[in-house]
Amino acid sequence: MIKRYQTKKLVSIFNDEYKLKKWLFVEKVVAEVEEKAGIIPKGLSKKLSNIKVKPERVYEIEKVTNHDVIAFLEAAREKLGKQGKWLHFGLTSYDLVDTAFVLIILESIDVILNEIRKLLKILKRICLKYKNTPQMGRTHGIFAQPITFGYKVASWYEEINRAYKRLKKAREEISYGKLSGAVGTYTMLSPTIETKVMKKLGLKPEPVSTQVLPRDRFAFLLSNLVLYACALERIATEIRNLSRTEINEVTEPFTKGQKGSSAMPHKKNPIICERICGMARVLRGYLIPAYENITLWHERDLANSSVERIIFPDSFHLTHYITLKMIWVLKGLNVYPERMLKNINSSFGVYASQNLMNRLVKKGMDRGEAYKTVQSRSFESIKARKGLKETVLYDKKVRKYLSKKEIEKIFDLKWFLRNIVR
Repeated sequence: MIKRYQTKKLVSIFNDEYKLKKWLFVEKVVAEVEEKAGIIPKGLSKKLSNIKVKPERVYEIEKVTNHDVIAFLEAAREKLGKQGKWLHFGLTSYDLVDTAFVLIILESIDVILNEIRKLLKILKRICLKYKNTPQMGRTHGIFAQPITFGYKVASWYEEINRAYKRLKKAREEISYGKLSGAVGTYTMLSPTIETKVMKKLGLKPEPVSTQVLPRDRFAFLLSNLVLYACALERIATEIRNLSRTEINEVTEPFTKGQKGSSAMPHKKNPIICERICGMARVLRGYLIPAYENITLWHERDLANSSVERIIFPDSFHLTHYITLKMIWVLKGLNVYPERMLKNINSSFGVYASQNLMNRLVKKGMDRGEAYKTVQSRSFESIKARKGLKETVLYDKKVRKYLSKKEIEKIFDLKWFLRNIVR
């Protein structure tokens, strides 16, 4: 991931030094279990607790071996002396790599879940603050019927909450490791050893593995990261639309000293929300390689490895980044209730067209006639820039069915919000 979109917490997780630390940790736990079972002599696990393998040394060895795990093992054995020969005993490379990778992924998921909890609290606060604030609802970008801004935010909250629950499920789905050997048949180590190691690592043994963990687990995780990103994109897109000059109902924060355009000093562009939308596009693009990784040749091939070195660090960085940005936007979100009410009033009351039509039908007018009447009067009102209520108050056809008091009630804004303001 380019530095512009990295986050400090994930930089500390997705780097070669930390990966090697996790590899050493997995090897140490394996050694502990093997020592206790009498498979290898005692002493290796203690030594593994006290050494550190530098990435630079691994890179140097890898130039010769052309195999990163072997390079790591050789670098570790340089520090282990005679006991180094028992390192990695009975394992194949991906017993180590996949199991350690899952541990790294779990830490990354926890970072994101923690931030989503913060995001949910902010959304709930905004929802409650504006639960009684009328806003025009729009369908197809056109005025429809009134809602409240709090109700709109409640929809955001529910989607983010669903995404949060899905990611927790994905965390559970990915919490598996393996020590089943070269083709997954436990040739060297028994399932009992695997179970004991996984318990110490806080993982579950993969029920049936090949040389690798099944990649549908990883695709499921990425799918849920993308669904969450899409939820953020939906919020960001709505903020962008509502901040249009002619709507101007909400705007993202604009900091002191910020500049909106090199050419037009008046500009306050929704750049953070636009950035969130752009990052969501990148994340969706990673879905295809994640799904293609599910199908590997026979008991494994290496096609998934190079892909995952890119898509998982990038996906977690981007997800964390856009979460932090959305938290920043929502914490400082500018909301303009007066403008929302002004936009409702600028509809000339056509938001009540359905209610007016239904009242006419209830009073005895044919539905087709009622629809035609209300449609024509609505179009007339918009063209003349005159309130629909005033138009129908003087319409003989309408007044034949509805009194002035009944017409007044039809346009009562509170009536439209009665079932959501509570």
